[in-house]
Amino acid sequence: MKNMIIGQSGGPTSVINSSLAGAIDCAFSSPEIDRVYGMLNGVEGLLEENIIDLNEIFENRPYELNRLKVTPAMYLGSCRYKLKGDDEECARVVKILKKYNVGYFAYIGGNDSMDTVKKLSDYTISNGIDIKVVGIPKTVDNDLTGIDHTPGFGSAAKYIASCVREVAYDTSIYSIKSVHIIEAMGRNAGWLTASSALARQEDMVAPHLIYLPEVPFSVEQFVSDVKNKLEEYNSIIVVVSEGIRDKDGNYITNECDKEDVFGNKLLSGAGVYLKSVIEKEIGCKVRALEPSVIQRSAGHIASLTDVEEAFNLGIVAVKAAIEGKSGVFSTLHRISDKPYTVEYTTGDVAMVANIEKKVPRSWINQEGNDVTEEMLAYLRPLIEGVVQTPYRNGLPDYIDIRHLDKKKQRYK
Repeated sequence: MKNMIIGQSGGPTSVINSSLAGAIDCAFSSPEIDRVYGMLNGVEGLLEENIIDLNEIFENRPYELNRLKVTPAMYLGSCRYKLKGDDEECARVVKILKKYNVGYFAYIGGNDSMDTVKKLSDYTISNGIDIKVVGIPKTVDNDLTGIDHTPGFGSAAKYIASCVREVAYDTSIYSIKSVHIIEAMGRNAGWLTASSALARQEDMVAPHLIYLPEVPFSVEQFVSDVKNKLEEYNSIIVVVSEGIRDKDGNYITNECDKEDVFGNKLLSGAGVYLKSVIEKEIGCKVRALEPSVIQRSAGHIASLTDVEEAFNLGIVAVKAAIEGKSGVFSTLHRISDKPYTVEYTTGDVAMVANIEKKVPRSWINQEGNDVTEEMLAYLRPLIEGVVQTPYRNGLPDYIDIRHLDKKKQRYK
């Protein structure tokens, strides 16, 4: 009988812990798995043997596992460590896994995390090592290929749409011309920005303008669009992706030369920059709002659909590993919109590692400042349902994460 180890990597979401809970629950019920370990701070923590025993925390404690399921962000912590994938480093990882009698390795994350899954599975397979390596997808950006939509996106989309509605109610009380620019996450893919259109219902026209990175951004056209909307409305709301670029590929942002560990340019300031443009060219009241990290981990407004799908994808991945699959990730495909139905399966992790899925151009209007009904039909089912989060003293009763504050946790 072998043990399983699981980790989390990349940015947090409202439901990544639900995938963790699903994986743990499946492992506990499997006669093929003895103990379940967690690597704190992903592969980086694993290389330091920063490991905890999840049986001690969750086994025979269904209430705690349910709290984990509805707790946002990452119970096991995260890292931005990119596995090099050379024989020396992979051998170090395998040596540690063998020390803990690990036969099943599960990793929850996005594009770069799935690259880690691919590199490690390639190494174990090519060297005849009996450790099954599987991935569980997550990201608020919804930019993973090989899956209809990514866990974490639906809840973030619900949060952004709710923010737009609430800002619209706030700004509508004044009879003066004003512009509010909301900057949503999305470096190269505008899925989250597009989801702001869900705020529109019979009683709501906001957001009035939406700009995605899939279409070249023109500052001049933006000013013209805003002027036209202000002729019709006193207060307008604009939602832009953090990664909007001009026709030459330059980011519409304040200057920043810094990059993250993966070579991605650090972005901040599209909304602030456009605020200065409106102040100069139009002169009305204008604010730039940036939800920033709040949009990733707003567990209090998570989508029940998102939570349940994330949980199920954790189960699917562990089952695949037990069945002997390696180098795969759990995925889902949409069967229908009405009734909303999905099918769970697995796919080759090579199809998702380091590859981005962008919004189809046909789902963006011709002017490049809004989305189509086809996009809305795709989005609507993903934000459905209300999560029954436990409360204590008037606040969500999320699981204890004080173990992440300690410099080193080592299972003895």
